[in-house]
Amino acid sequence: MEAIQCIKERRSVRTFKTEKVSQEIVEKIIETARFAPSWKNTQTARYIVIENKEMKELLAEKAVLGFSHNAGIMKNAPQLVIITCVHGRSGFERDGSYSTSKEDRWEVFDAGIATQTFCLAAYANGVASVIMGVFDEDKVKEIVGISEGQVVCAILAVGYAEGETAAPKRKEVSELVTYFI
Repeated sequence: MEAIQCIKERRSVRTFKTEKVSQEIVEKIIETARFAPSWKNTQTARYIVIENKEMKELLAEKAVLGFSHNAGIMKNAPQLVIITCVHGRSGFERDGSYSTSKEDRWEVFDAGIATQTFCLAAYANGVASVIMGVFDEDKVKEIVGISEGQVVCAILAVGYAEGETAAPKRKEVSELVTYFI
């Protein structure tokens, strides 16, 4: 699949078939996602794949800050992928000082690049996804047992799409660009 086609055709999918994505395909997606750029090549993104029904239900019931829309997606998706990053590396110098005025927020920027790369690689492999950002990080860490020193950046629902998802309206380029010539 051509890169431009992949970018333009990928959709946020919220309804999935019950079939799980094989471990082989998940690892193929991560094999591609690991090439996402990161601050000074720190490669801090990590991927936690959850198939366990009870854990998905716990996350849906206790970790979505009451956002029932995400709870429904989580319960019905065959798999969830929690994107974390190793805290304190991206945007920092070796002595622990900040390299950028974004301070520690750069790590989430890197995680965003890794997350989008994961979603594009998933789509190129026939796998649908949606990125969810409404969650209680502490509850997610507690339920999943995420190691100290990692930040939860996003939760993805992944699987095979149930039906077609229409393309949302996009702004025109003229609304998005400013030139100073």
